[in-house]
Amino acid sequence: MASGGPLQTVGVVGAGQMGQGIAQVAAQAGCDVIIVDAAPDFAQQGVAKIKKQLDKLVEKGKLDGAARDATMARLSHGGAHKDLADCDIVIEAAPEKEELKMQIFKSLGEVCKDNAILASNTSSISITKIAAASGRPDRVIGMHFMNPVPVMKLVEIVRGLPTSDETNRVVTELAQRFGKTTIGARDIPGFIVNRMLIPLLNEACYGLYEGLGTASDIDTGVKLGLNHPMGPLELADLIGLDTCLAIAEVLHRELGDDKYRPCPLLRQYVAAGWLGRKVGRGFYKYDQTGRMAVSP
Repeated sequence: MASGGPLQTVGVVGAGQMGQGIAQVAAQAGCDVIIVDAAPDFAQQGVAKIKKQLDKLVEKGKLDGAARDATMARLSHGGAHKDLADCDIVIEAAPEKEELKMQIFKSLGEVCKDNAILASNTSSISITKIAAASGRPDRVIGMHFMNPVPVMKLVEIVRGLPTSDETNRVVTELAQRFGKTTIGARDIPGFIVNRMLIPLLNEACYGLYEGLGTASDIDTGVKLGLNHPMGPLELADLIGLDTCLAIAEVLHRELGDDKYRPCPLLRQYVAAGWLGRKVGRGFYKYDQTGRMAVSP
């Protein structure tokens, strides 16, 4: 379908937590969705995990069985980028690594139909740079969803320098069709949300590193003192400490300001493999259901 019309067939690259969430909201909005991942088995598992999430909604009475079945009927998985050749839009949700994203967009630019739009869920990496790798820079845009995607209402729409007005319009309309509120952000590292969030999370890491308080003390202070729904260290665990570190490194490198310098404790936790809730340990420990168990 031409980029001037509604986007109906959505491809998602990356079957992790963000990719699953994006695929779920797209399918629930009536789009046909195909998920691919570097590991084909992971893409299949991603579809299965979406079904589990929908099953939970049915159990809680928040979704009826017919809607769940209709959503699942619109979801499929593929094995390679070429399986996305007929998609109207492909949304990349791969790890926050610039070289990886550049490779993905080069590949998508080669295999996707000429009028397809390519969007990135990047948290911080330049859309303009990613667009240049695609061979179709006017049809590349940032579509930054918040985690967890089905719950969080915001999508940052990030235009690169060459992004066309038409691409911006139809992608904004698509995000709104997903039930999201959109904001526009300049293509400057971190955009709007992470430009403010990552320094907060990093400063909380410094607070723990310097012994200002325990992880629980710091999080309780922010929740009750600043009226945040979740403490910064708990939020970092939810996002993934590796992702937080990757974004902080981009901000520090690209903006050149020491206020973005990643805390040594954050680097140490990532080196230890303590990446947060997804692996069962970060600043807190978690049980197999993802519920917080005890503070380390």
